[in-house]
Amino acid sequence: MSEARAQQCTIAKEVTLTGVGLHTGANVTMTFKPAKENHGYKFQRVDLEGAPIIDADASLVTNTQRGTNLEKNGVTVQTTEHVLAACVGLQIDNILIELDASEPPIMDGSSKFFVEALEKAGIELQEECRNEYVVKEVISYTDEESGSEIILMPSDEYQITTMVDFGTKVLGTQNASIKHLSEFKKEISDSRTFSFLHEIEMLLEHGLIKGGDLNNAIVYVDKPLSPETMDKLRVAFNKDHIAVKPNGILDNLTLHHPNEAARHKLLDVIGDLALIGTRIKGKVIANKPGHYVNTQFAKKLQKIIKAERRNHVPVVDLHAPPVKDVNQIMEMLPHRPPFLLVDKILELTDKSVIGMKNVTMNEPFFVGHFPGAPVMPGVLQIEAMAQTGGILVLSTVPDPENYLTYLLKIDNVRYKQQVVPGDTLIFKLDLMSPIRRGICQMQGRAYANGKLVSEAEIMAQIVKVKNN
Repeated sequence: MSEARAQQCTIAKEVTLTGVGLHTGANVTMTFKPAKENHGYKFQRVDLEGAPIIDADASLVTNTQRGTNLEKNGVTVQTTEHVLAACVGLQIDNILIELDASEPPIMDGSSKFFVEALEKAGIELQEECRNEYVVKEVISYTDEESGSEIILMPSDEYQITTMVDFGTKVLGTQNASIKHLSEFKKEISDSRTFSFLHEIEMLLEHGLIKGGDLNNAIVYVDKPLSPETMDKLRVAFNKDHIAVKPNGILDNLTLHHPNEAARHKLLDVIGDLALIGTRIKGKVIANKPGHYVNTQFAKKLQKIIKAERRNHVPVVDLHAPPVKDVNQIMEMLPHRPPFLLVDKILELTDKSVIGMKNVTMNEPFFVGHFPGAPVMPGVLQIEAMAQTGGILVLSTVPDPENYLTYLLKIDNVRYKQQVVPGDTLIFKLDLMSPIRRGICQMQGRAYANGKLVSEAEIMAQIVKVKNN
């Protein structure tokens, strides 16, 4: 399930970086911009007509060959992981990332410069509470072909451990861990991307690493360097001289950490799992992670979270004294039987409300709605949700009896199960954004018999009654 955790954060002001894309070699300007609550992470291609926006969403991943690439309606953003890792590492929830090319600047191949830029912009608290997914049981994903595996288990903090083994003597077996995101800046953010010599040769032959140089990628030499290969590397990296260090990497670069490869893989895991779209309270153990397995796991977890949120039936005591009984409900709402569709309010906070209705055979709508096999009309389920939500929004004013609630919009309505006589309906409505100028946007769900029966996004407005 998910639960509220602290306040959401964005950045205080815009900040811009420039550089080149690792794989495209294109010059790019990237601007981090503040974003409103519940915005999440989004990229915007300001170089294209209409400045299209692409959500940082696992469902939009199309290619993971040399980085995590997103595509929506034919518009792409490449190599998103290092930028997103910096946002997660600084515990920023909402941000817009503007690009005037398809790929963020590679900088030094790590997240260090993104972290520095975001800290320069400043972190700003927002009103809305942060949601995070609390892991209750082990969730795993295995790629049989590569042997890569990701396991997520319960933990009091978002923790990550990565283990890498590429079967090469030059790199060997490495692992890296963090026990809290606060460690990201110091321990992980400066860990640079890496590659093996045989991969570099293939990438150069296919023109896939146009923005690379020895300052933004660690190159592990896993095969003998022929004079011909040396010449190609000198040309590609625009260097007069290239040699191999005793530790097996090309020169002009010194490792920041002995296990920098494992730390960079941890960085990639954080960036790729940002595509889930919510914070995680659990421990990730990733064995031989890569962008493919990372994003496949993100897609799996995203589906699990969505299903749990939709089917998580509120736990309420139906026999406890209600927060508001039917008479108190009628003091706030203008509805009366037979159109009053809420019997009790069981819980009420400033951000959510839970209501209840006993569906009996005496309901007047059963007379004409499938009288031979009575089913509660779906529109009345939504109306009952809206009435429950009306209690939530009217509770924000001192004199609710002087206001009326009007529906403005209903979106994403779905019906999952039939509601029949004898069912007890539980309605739960949660604010999707703060109430402003009397306008309230709510996610509404109705449950019966332990299952979700209907859901909708409801927008309503309260208007003060004019006294003549």
